[in-house]
Amino acid sequence: SPCAFSTAAQQRSTGDECGPEDPSEEPKPPLPDCALEHKATKLEEQVRDLTERYRKALADSENVRRRTQKFVEDAKLFGIQSFCRDLVEVADILEKTAESAAGEAEPSDPNPALKKIYEGLSLIEAKLQSVFAKHGLQKMNPVGGRYDPYEHEIICHVPAEGVPPGTVALVTQDGYKLHGRTIRHALVGVAVESHE
Repeated sequence: SPCAFSTAAQQRSTGDECGPEDPSEEPKPPLPDCALEHKATKLEEQVRDLTERYRKALADSENVRRRTQKFVEDAKLFGIQSFCRDLVEVADILEKTAESAAGEAEPSDPNPALKKIYEGLSLIEAKLQSVFAKHGLQKMNPVGGRYDPYEHEIICHVPAEGVPPGTVALVTQDGYKLHGRTIRHALVGVAVESHE
């Protein structure tokens, strides 16, 4: 009967029919309460686990960001460290030359050229120390202070005359720090008790 066929086709197209012909649209049987509770507990555990993993990943990424930032800042500050080590050797030569010229150029000396050389060397040395300070490079002055193995290198012991033992009594080569980090140890003589 063509009439029955068209009615069935119409019903199917309008969605009135929910027969067993389409198994994908069959309603699933409801789960028992015990199974639902078990599934909810399992989902809560997964949420807790994923939340904990997320927090750990977030903390790890923050630590990596901070370490990277610190590394970049240190690279900016201490990138000139090897250059500074080389430059302080030039400063040593300049200082020794100025001291030598000062010894030769006495105030009563009639040689004005030597006096001008000494004054020029003194100006250069002062300017060099000013440039060092501008970039965070400082000369250490340990005489009279306590010996510190992180800043000083002992080259000799001297008898403690009027100074406590362990005190830096003399400096044979100046030490330098770059932004608080020792880049060259001062070569020092440390006072010790004399055993007579």
